Amino acid sequence: MSTELISTDALVVQSEGFLVSDMDGEKVMLSIENGKYYNLGRIGGRIWELISSPATISNMVDQLVLEYEIEPELCEQQVRLFLKQLAAEGLVQVDK
Repeated sequence: MSTELISTDALVVQSEGFLVSDMDGEKVMLSIENGKYYNLGRIGGRIWELISSPATISNMVDQLVLEYEIEPELCEQQVRLFLKQLAAEGLVQVDK
């Protein structure tokens, strides 16, 4: 599965049906549907916050580069990989 599947201008948004909580600065989620727990970590939690309303990868990368010391290319690569994992679990919706 390629990380290129989600285009830079595709809108990504949280799927519904998850209970989300902060635990020591990290976001953790419980899927109401399948009972699975997910730990998104600190930066993953920040990405989750950014997709509370539909956002593009380029918008997320722009925001994260402002907030963290990371190169835009590496940031985009990591955001794509993270979103691919979330999409595989049904945690996000992608409007291609």
